[in-house]
Amino acid sequence: MNKFREVIKDEKELRALIGEPSKLVNNKVIDYLDDNCAKFIAQSPFLTMATSDRQGFCDVSPRGDYPGFVKVLDEKSLVIPERPGNKRTDSMHNLLSNPRLGLIFFIPGLGETLRINGKATLVMDDELLGQMAFKGKKPLIGIGVEVEECFIHCAKAFKRSGLWNPDTWKRKEKLPSAAKMLVEHTKLPDMDEENIKKRLDKSYTERLY
Repeated sequence: MNKFREVIKDEKELRALIGEPSKLVNNKVIDYLDDNCAKFIAQSPFLTMATSDRQGFCDVSPRGDYPGFVKVLDEKSLVIPERPGNKRTDSMHNLLSNPRLGLIFFIPGLGETLRINGKATLVMDDELLGQMAFKGKKPLIGIGVEVEECFIHCAKAFKRSGLWNPDTWKRKEKLPSAAKMLVEHTKLPDMDEENIKKRLDKSYTERLY
């Protein structure tokens, strides 16, 4: 049963409610990485990656590393190194069936973000991956992106959320516990909260690369 009684049914109805974008907004989208975009990416230590499989089931995954960890090859292409994770490979599985993806690049303290949409390929070029090695370890795979859309996104979400404002941050003991969530979600008999916390801490300190 649909719990939402009043819904938007088509684009015409949506536009009637929201209105039309300005010329500035319409004209800001480019289909290549200019010098401004390259400089933004060079200072970004974090991005989110949106993918979906061929049935349309979606996933958004974070990627983070040293500033500029994403390598811009030219005006139409970039490569994201795939560092060690939990081996679920959700994003990569999706990209094998549907290469479309969306990226948002973040720079700490900056409200504006950079959005890039395009098509991806899983790359195993040894020479290229070697250029993204860190602490003597190169990624096994890179996610190569052919850029189709690129544009700056305004800071309103960050202004409203206060995300970069330390005064809005809660004390650590008030934050959700990943270990507690994992215990209650996985329901594994030999895993308690302290055990999982130790495993997480070890992963964060010994298996980043």
